[in-house]
Amino acid sequence: MMGRRRRGDASHDRRPNAWSLVGLTLALIGPGAVALLSDQPAGTSFTLATSLPLLALFATLAAAVVAIAVVGESLRWRDVGFGHVSWRSLVSAVGLALVLILAVGPVVAWMVTEIGGGGFAGGEARLAALPVWYVCLTIVVVAGGEEWLYRGYALERLEALTGNRWLAAVISLLAFAAAHIPMWGIGPALTTLVSGGVMTAFYLWRRDILALILAHVATDLYGLVIAR
Repeated sequence: MMGRRRRGDASHDRRPNAWSLVGLTLALIGPGAVALLSDQPAGTSFTLATSLPLLALFATLAAAVVAIAVVGESLRWRDVGFGHVSWRSLVSAVGLALVLILAVGPVVAWMVTEIGGGGFAGGEARLAALPVWYVCLTIVVVAGGEEWLYRGYALERLEALTGNRWLAAVISLLAFAAAHIPMWGIGPALTTLVSGGVMTAFYLWRRDILALILAHVATDLYGLVIAR
């Protein structure tokens, strides 16, 4: 278990530097850029041949940001979301996943109906041709990577850079929503402002990125695999 962050523990090595700008650019823009590369005409299904290189690219992007954080910025894991990891992370993840599935889910479904644009059907149809095991692998890699990139890393570094936690939260949330447009469309992407807002609020409260990763993975597995 990693130690809790202490007040006044913002030592010199946590201050943003040139590497921070590179890391933030990759974390905030990189996932959306990868999603753009995966954009295909409506009704076109993904295949392993086309999606596996993109999944590898996303994983490489996340690994690059980790390297920047650890080597370029000399950050500790507790500086990027893992400071409050404990057995409570699992309990929090279960509770958060239930909130997302049972409470946020119906709200999001209503929003998609009101906004229009085909809902989530287009994105789900593209995944239909992929093996279930690969969809599960993709969810683990992408959902886990998104949580750390947008909240564990970007939110923390933006807060350190601007000195304003709310501005950092809004920027990371908007980037998170924008990254979903290529795959799901504008309507469904707008709904991620709700689900992402809940996760961002939880992170600001607990600073426990592991709980968010587990909850995001569980929610996507339910919505994209179990429910289908």
